Amino acid sequence: MKLATKHLLTIRELTTEEVLGLVARALELKQGWPKGFKPRPLTDKAVAMIFEKSSTRTRVSFEIGVSQLGGHPLFMASRDMQLARSEPLRDTARILSRYADAMVVRTFGQEVVEELATHGSVPVINALTDKYHPCQVMSDLLTVHENLGDVRKPVYAWVGDGNNMAHSWLEAAARLGFELRLACPEGYLPDPEILGHAQTSGAKILLTNDPAEAVEKADVISTDVWTSMGQEEETKKRLKAFSGYCLDRKLLEKAKAAAIVMHCLPAHRGEEISEEVLEGPNSVVWDQAENRLHMQKAIMEALMED
Repeated sequence: MKLATKHLLTIRELTTEEVLGLVARALELKQGWPKGFKPRPLTDKAVAMIFEKSSTRTRVSFEIGVSQLGGHPLFMASRDMQLARSEPLRDTARILSRYADAMVVRTFGQEVVEELATHGSVPVINALTDKYHPCQVMSDLLTVHENLGDVRKPVYAWVGDGNNMAHSWLEAAARLGFELRLACPEGYLPDPEILGHAQTSGAKILLTNDPAEAVEKADVISTDVWTSMGQEEETKKRLKAFSGYCLDRKLLEKAKAAAIVMHCLPAHRGEEISEEVLEGPNSVVWDQAENRLHMQKAIMEALMED
């Protein structure tokens, strides 16, 4: 499939059919790899990977994904680029567009990926910003599909910070129309514009301060660290604010018995999720992490295939 959009900066840029199509294609790539068919749509193509934030899963899954599709990944930490010497982003976008066939960007501000997309001439993929994490939530939808079938039918619960993951879940709900409940403490709520867009999309959105209310009879429960990269100075304040938000056995028991538990990793065991739940029978965290590889291949194929 070929996407109508040139870039993937947010899930909002995708149509409902494209979201479902990417999930289906990622599953095909997963089931067909490594035996049998090996599509190579990135043969002789280079992907510039600009990382201002360190990473394990994002870097490894994108690098291996590019290689499996026949392309060449070029990893660039910001400290190794002229960005470290304040070269304008628009100049970086123009130059990299003449060398590479796409840019994968993991950074802080959403404005960075937007400016690269505006001034570059090749696809830009948002591998994470402080505002959105579209590739993660798209791969999480693949995980839901594998375990529960139609991704539009389950009841989804988010427990924790109203962060980039919560924002991308809101955009997924807006596109697919599923029920999404978010439990976030006061002071850590999602962006009002993103929340409002989802609430007016036809999706059933609940915002609460009570994790138990969000999780009640839910099919899918997701969480994330309480202190993200770049927020380390807020750790003590956040630990206090998020008291009672740990996804433990007691909270999980309020969900459906067959509910699946997801965490985008890395996990702080005993904070946002207990060891018992993370390693328990409801957890699909390791499949979820693997699915980053397959979804990102589907996204790159859809954006870059001639």
